Amino acid sequence: MSDDLSDFNMSMRKFLKQVGVTSQQAIEEGLRNAGDLGGREFKAKVVLTVDGLDIEHEVTGTIKGQG
Repeated sequence: MSDDLSDFNMSMRKFLKQVGVTSQQAIEEGLRNAGDLGGREFKAKVVLTVDGLDIEHEVTGTIKGQG
């Protein structure tokens, strides 16, 4: 694998890990701050844009409250 491709893959993985970890932390904090939300479902949406590229990628889903 070329160094350029390896660097690309490493930077992509690092970015996606950061997105996943920080997003989970934000959601968990929001649920804690909202109180007892057991049994409720929340619609979630993430919009990814990349400066310099014509990309707008949207991911939607449902998150179930704790409880």
